[in-house]
Amino acid sequence: MRTEAATLPGSPERPNEDWVATALPVSGGGGTVVVLDGVTPPAGDDGCVHDVPWFTARLGGALTELSASRPDMTLPEILSLAIRRTADTHRDTCDLSHVRTPQATVAMARWNATSVEHLVLSDSALLLEAPDGSVRAVLDDRLDRIPDEIRRSLPATDRLRNQEGGFFTAAADPEVARRAVTGTTPRAAVRALAALTDGATRWVDLFAEGDWADCFDVLRNEGPHGLLARVRTREAEDGTAGGATRWKRHDDATAAYAVL
Repeated sequence: MRTEAATLPGSPERPNEDWVATALPVSGGGGTVVVLDGVTPPAGDDGCVHDVPWFTARLGGALTELSASRPDMTLPEILSLAIRRTADTHRDTCDLSHVRTPQATVAMARWNATSVEHLVLSDSALLLEAPDGSVRAVLDDRLDRIPDEIRRSLPATDRLRNQEGGFFTAAADPEVARRAVTGTTPRAAVRALAALTDGATRWVDLFAEGDWADCFDVLRNEGPHGLLARVRTREAEDGTAGGATRWKRHDDATAAYAVL
């Protein structure tokens, strides 16, 4: 059993808003991977005195501790409790009802001797590799279904944030855990797995350098650092050529890889 993780900030002038953690019990019988992508708020008031890295560190820390120490809880239950715990740390100082209160996407997995559980909320991704080398991508595509013309408008996007018919992120409402994409796979059917923020999935879904199986090959052969380096190279080439349009030229990028 082996895990690797890497993360790069989108800009040296801004703090990295991603979070990544892995945990392997001493017994060697299982493990957990947690990846968060903090949602960068637009300039202006978001009702909170804390920044996004403060939020992702607390939510990520709670998710890592609970997923590693509470096998009696499901991943949605763990996400719900972690959101509640995080909200309790700043509900007395901040307006948690604000639509842009600090929030994050979530991709996490937990495995034991018999099964592999997964949970994805918003546009981070989880990849599961089978023993035959085939790769299944677990995705929450609700944000992708929103037309670009709506996503370019902050008020229009805010009206769909954590709303039916829109998309969901981990913010201050524990009930959002019920909206996550979840599932369980037999341990024997998963050889390795990976969790990626959308800054890392650009290699597939923005630059079209390969499919998810190709992405997994990069992780296996070059590790998470290798995948992130490839993304930064393509971003630089694309920026020089004036190519693909995107929300940010560089985004925080995080990848975690685990061989079960």
